[in-house]
Amino acid sequence: MLATVDVSGQPRVRPVSPVRVDEDFTVYVANLASYQKTQEIAANPRVELAYLSLDHDQVRLTGTAVVETDAAMIAAIWERNPLLRQYLGTPENSQFLLYRIDPSRVRFMREWALEYHEVPREAESPSS
Repeated sequence: MLATVDVSGQPRVRPVSPVRVDEDFTVYVANLASYQKTQEIAANPRVELAYLSLDHDQVRLTGTAVVETDAAMIAAIWERNPLLRQYLGTPENSQFLLYRIDPSRVRFMREWALEYHEVPREAESPSS
């Protein structure tokens, strides 16, 4: 689920499927320019992703959504995602947007543990 906030301050949540997830928890989500979340993210790029496993373990990722413009990254994601090619044709389709969600916080909770645990990220390591 991806949470955004609309112009009136109302939270909006919808399912999204990542098209790529990096080891540092950076998540990439494809989107259409005509979708409401496009305007919501443009006005307020702070978002949260929430995932629930079949065993009810939870991951919450708080971050900032940025339109990805790196041509090599877009091409790599495009090549690995047949649904993008099927529905949009080419990455040059004017409706296609690729959001990169840069995490500022990642939390994990086992089913019914009732407490989230901070997930250390590479950016937080002492060598950074």
